[in-house]
Amino acid sequence: MSIVLSLLSVFCATVPMLTFLGIVWWMDRHDREPLWLFGLTFLWGAIGSVFLALMGNELLMLPLGWVLGADGADQYAAVVIAPLVEEPTKALILFAVMFSRHFDNASDGFVYGAAAGLGFGMTENFLYFLNLASTGDMMAWMQTVVIRTLFSAVMHACATSWVGAALGFARFRGWGWKLLALPVGFGGAMGMHALWNGLLTAGEVLGSGLYVTANFAILPLEFLTLFGIFQLALWEERATLRRELADEVQQGLLPLPHARAIASYFQRSNPRWVPPGVPQWPYIRAVTTLAMRKHQCRNASRRAYRFYTDEVLRLRREVQGLLKLAKAS
Repeated sequence: MSIVLSLLSVFCATVPMLTFLGIVWWMDRHDREPLWLFGLTFLWGAIGSVFLALMGNELLMLPLGWVLGADGADQYAAVVIAPLVEEPTKALILFAVMFSRHFDNASDGFVYGAAAGLGFGMTENFLYFLNLASTGDMMAWMQTVVIRTLFSAVMHACATSWVGAALGFARFRGWGWKLLALPVGFGGAMGMHALWNGLLTAGEVLGSGLYVTANFAILPLEFLTLFGIFQLALWEERATLRRELADEVQQGLLPLPHARAIASYFQRSNPRWVPPGVPQWPYIRAVTTLAMRKHQCRNASRRAYRFYTDEVLRLRREVQGLLKLAKAS
């Protein structure tokens, strides 16, 4: 039985998280992130952040064990130490991604943060599932799989996505916004994490299922709130596309129907507006990236301004080259 549960543990830890990961990437419908960087962020959450979190938790647990004893230290660690250690380790990759040319706004932050959180949740779930599989207790294993897949791992994704959204919102704003993003992002993430662990711990210590029930009610509300904020971020991204592409239309570099179609997720998927001979998705990618580079150029630092200016000129040439294929066909 334990061997079967061990094999199932691998499946149940990986497949749901990879499915969630694909859904998150798909939801970023206007300017999807490159798969290599998206996957790298997920791998950091699954490997790098887990390794650092284990080290950090162990180091901080030692003095707590001396003062509170083993049981007291475990309870205190779940509520305080775990959020303080795990949220920064998960989000560490976001500080590297934040200053790449692929990180534009809050919607990008949501996506990359969720990827790191899902990676962390996958590895943590695997360790929990495997530990219970070794006991052969099928019912306890199944209960843990359901709770950790649908709730604990989602909590990790939500918490880190909040950090990413705060960093993304501040990305092309002043240093005051960037400094404010740190306490807002990490405060929200750690608070969400601490609330989840705290209610579970309270229910265990007090022997009351009320706290666990409250937890299962609160987390979906947090998820729906974050989902709503993510939709606002996507709305802002769509507005950026419309604003930046309107300038291209005025200069005669882009047909107005094309600008309208590319700024609409449903219209851009319809091939009818694309001239014959023009490859649809390379054209959409080039125009979308052009709009984002223009947005970045308007808000870039002096050091980065030259790069984004050159990118705008390059992408304009690429778009014009793609449109000429229609005349040549």
